[in-house]
Amino acid sequence: MYKDWKKLTGDLGGAMKETRAGIPETWGAFSDMAAAATKDGALDPKTKELLAVAISIAVRCDGCIAFHVRGAVKNGATREEMLETIGIALFMGGGPSSVYGAQALEAFDQFSAGK
Repeated sequence: MYKDWKKLTGDLGGAMKETRAGIPETWGAFSDMAAAATKDGALDPKTKELLAVAISIAVRCDGCIAFHVRGAVKNGATREEMLETIGIALFMGGGPSSVYGAQALEAFDQFSAGK
């Protein structure tokens, strides 16, 4: 195992909670935007989380990968859908995305274990 993705989300969640307490208005506005962007609409929440995973891989954000892979799993994404999402990220992000794509698949396997 390369990383413990569940632990990463927990650790980051604590740090983010502390930051939110320091800038509640700014963080609250970000949370409102996130809720608006991810609600069910023309695209369902699972598709939106998979899009966020692809972007997370392409921009090389470990925390983003962790949170959005977890969201994709919670919204019913399959391993095959995750692999295709990783393929798009690789296409758009090049070689570095192959490293982060492998990490995203590891995160998917950890979050979906026992589900």
